[in-house]
Amino acid sequence: MWRDLTPIGRDGGTNGYHRFAWTREDHTLREWFVAQAEARGLDVTVDRVGNQWAWWGDPDAALAAGRPGIVTGSHLDSVPDGGAFDGPLGVVSAFAALDALRDRGFEPDRPIGVVNFIDEEGARFGVACAGSRVLTGAMTADRARSLTDGDGVSMAEALRSAGRDPDSLGPDSETVRRVGTFVELHVEQGRHLSDLEVDTPVAVGSDIWPHGRWRIRTLGEANHAGTTRLEDRDDAMLGFAAAVIAARRAAATHGCVATIGKVAVTPGGVNAIASEVTGWLDARGSDEAAVRRVVADVTEVVNDFEGLVIEDSWTGTTPFDPALVRRLSTRLGGIPVIGTGAGHDAGILANAGVPTAMLFVRNPTGISHSPEEFATSQDCLAGVEALTTVLTDLAGVPA
Repeated sequence: MWRDLTPIGRDGGTNGYHRFAWTREDHTLREWFVAQAEARGLDVTVDRVGNQWAWWGDPDAALAAGRPGIVTGSHLDSVPDGGAFDGPLGVVSAFAALDALRDRGFEPDRPIGVVNFIDEEGARFGVACAGSRVLTGAMTADRARSLTDGDGVSMAEALRSAGRDPDSLGPDSETVRRVGTFVELHVEQGRHLSDLEVDTPVAVGSDIWPHGRWRIRTLGEANHAGTTRLEDRDDAMLGFAAAVIAARRAAATHGCVATIGKVAVTPGGVNAIASEVTGWLDARGSDEAAVRRVVADVTEVVNDFEGLVIEDSWTGTTPFDPALVRRLSTRLGGIPVIGTGAGHDAGILANAGVPTAMLFVRNPTGISHSPEEFATSQDCLAGVEALTTVLTDLAGVPA
């Protein structure tokens, strides 16, 4: 499975991945998912958003009997020039865990599902976890359809180009009700496990830090870079540069992290003074109030330049189901329980009331959203074994 995925959307120069929602690469990944499901005799469904679900067993019959399914999986899309593990490891591990269960003759008491969430990274349209947000009603279909990519293509247009009806986009409560418990396996995006003195390849997630994205817009006047006197210039880039510095200072002051990693400049010429700069601020921290203070500090600086700060998305502190977290940690031999500053579809489902937990596989580099992202084969297999144990516990015949 890993070999099949390796070349899809890979940049030969950087070895990073460009797997964005509703593109040719995404279509190939979706075909791969269906082929893996069909090879295992799983029933594939697609919800109103485009998320793919592969079921071992009948989720509707189980729901009618009051025993909704156990679901695992993750996403297959990437950030620009992203790594190989963020997302795909969870999907590949889910199929591998089902293989292990069947090899052992396991017969689930509840249906088991594998999911591929669409547009988790938000790399194309700017809002992370778009597939799970629309699915659960956390983002409206109208807003999703109106989102645009860097080329000005709306999500509605992208859906139509991919052969889907944008008018069908919307929340899907029937699909959500089928999910009794969701466990997402993911490569760790940091060095917590790698820095432990004890050799521990897998941890259980406790919560997701509050995080959000804000669009910063500073305005100026386009002019010639070589003939306009400094005192006559109204350079939108100056206000934006001040915002970048303010974000770093505010994050350090309030104990958070903040980054402005995407910028669009108008007119965008080397010899032209910028008339408009738009950038996207990503701010996160363990405390919601502290994150809000970071944004307030940046907003104050931007306002001094007569700019705007607009909230694109916000997700508060997301604790995973405490009883489920304890159950998984205990069942896996008391492995560590850790929080994360990265957002995940698991967090969106948790906020929608679905009992949810996560498993993290050690990343020795500590690097993520980069071609340097990594996990050893041995640790990946330990993750599959942990997920297999969890599925056995959750979908097995009750004692």
